[in-house]
Amino acid sequence: MEEFYKHIFERQRQAHDMPSNVRIWEWARDVFRLLFPERNAKKLLTLDALKASFKLLENELYDLLSKSKDCAACDHTWVVSNFFSKLPDLYDLMMDDATAILEGDPAARNISEVIRTYPGFLASCMFRMANQLWLDNVPLIPRILTEYAHERTGIDIHPVATIGRYLHIDHGTGLVIGETAIIGDHVKLYQGVTLGALSVDKVLAGKRRHPIIEDYVIIYAGATILGGETVIGHHSIIGGNVWLTRSVEPYTTVFHRPNTEFVHGKSIE
Repeated sequence: MEEFYKHIFERQRQAHDMPSNVRIWEWARDVFRLLFPERNAKKLLTLDALKASFKLLENELYDLLSKSKDCAACDHTWVVSNFFSKLPDLYDLMMDDATAILEGDPAARNISEVIRTYPGFLASCMFRMANQLWLDNVPLIPRILTEYAHERTGIDIHPVATIGRYLHIDHGTGLVIGETAIIGDHVKLYQGVTLGALSVDKVLAGKRRHPIIEDYVIIYAGATILGGETVIGHHSIIGGNVWLTRSVEPYTTVFHRPNTEFVHGKSIE
């Protein structure tokens, strides 16, 4: 046991000093709650109180960055300023996602219900914030945010993915969107969908491995679409449990039958 203790102690000494994952998540959660008071029991009664709350969150982000060795090379002041200057645009993206859910789900009664209860909305909002931090060249923290959202919702979106406006995640449990995936506008994804890679060989790091999903595509539950050269054309419908490793043209319907896939009723090898 003594050697084991020494090994763990050495790892403790070498570990990068960084705020806890919980503290990082709580910062993002507090930004989310401030943007969407439906998720916050504490209501702010004056504009000055709102501005002061945003300022506290700016200070908190600066503190998170400055206490992380992984972020030592970041321009902390610039990152904080840029992130919060982009917050109105991020809010618009988030509201577009909420609108897509409201308009696309017959069970959704109003926008407040979507904001307060839908896991797909929470996951997409955390992705939007994490992606902006990644665009600002912040390491590790974006991944922490999307993994916490994954833990809470079962929806796994890599923060580096490219996702357009009006994303509708319906149910969402088991959904996976890989690092180099590109998703257009007005895309609807159901539970268990995987936008993944054909290979997980480490030599492919940094290369396109995940599919492109064009505008107005619907992908139903359990569908798996793989490969960096796979493009799903706009206005296509991919049925449940379909397995695709090749591109399909716009306005295509693909559906599953045992041991084969069908496009417009014709089998494809």
